[in-house]
Amino acid sequence: MRYAIPKTAAEAASLLMEEAARVLAGGTDLLVQMKSGVRSPEVIVDIKHLPGLRDISREGGGFRIGAAVSGAEMQEDAELVAAWPGVVEGVNLIGSTQIQGRATMAGNLCNGSPAADGVPAQIAAQAVARIAGPEGERDCPVAEIPTGPGKTSLGRGEFIASILLPARPDRSGDAYLRFIPRTEMDIAVAGAAVNLVLAEDGTVKEARVALGAVAPTAILVEEAGAALVGSKLEEPALAALVRACEAACKPIDDKRGTAEFRTHVAGVLAKRAARIAYDRAGGRA
Repeated sequence: MRYAIPKTAAEAASLLMEEAARVLAGGTDLLVQMKSGVRSPEVIVDIKHLPGLRDISREGGGFRIGAAVSGAEMQEDAELVAAWPGVVEGVNLIGSTQIQGRATMAGNLCNGSPAADGVPAQIAAQAVARIAGPEGERDCPVAEIPTGPGKTSLGRGEFIASILLPARPDRSGDAYLRFIPRTEMDIAVAGAAVNLVLAEDGTVKEARVALGAVAPTAILVEEAGAALVGSKLEEPALAALVRACEAACKPIDDKRGTAEFRTHVAGVLAKRAARIAYDRAGGRA
């Protein structure tokens, strides 16, 4: 096995073109996979030292978060937490306090887990990943990165360099909730993220709802968002939200939860997250 520290994105992409090469950012997934024998990379490409990958910067009124920025570092950025609390909440549910010092939002996305806590709120936020590769850089909506359990749309030699959270409109808010069997340090049985923008009178004028752990990837449920638009989260709108979420679920049965249970919980969490996001946006649910 070879350990490489590239100095440029082009060098990193070249190294990742090799067979059995893997990216190291936080390493909280990769090192566990190596220890368990799931992964046996021939080349480990450490991208933490590339310019900008450890930075949170302001861009166009939003936030560009480097792929090697840890969850703990995101939590310490007061402006980021104030603007996108739901996104930060999701990332800060990944693992223990110790893991938080290393785990990254980009790594959580690239691991391809349907239950990844950091992904639904990114999708609801319309986050965009900047991908570096052999052909240079390209931007891709986060929603288009996961393609199935453990799979992504990234091509050979490509890696996520940063993720952009867009500018936050006035009177807007987001939230992420999940259900786990234990009180902490567990994998989501179901998760829901909601991002809302309100009109001056408190009516929802934009809404995005994303679910995790109830399909092969985290999913945007457009019908659920549409159910909230034009409402002030009255019960009929919330009931329509729940029905849309339940209809979108395609979960599995396993020892952690039945498909029926996951479907029910997804709707419950979406309803609760909508109320939190509405309150954060300045409404009163």
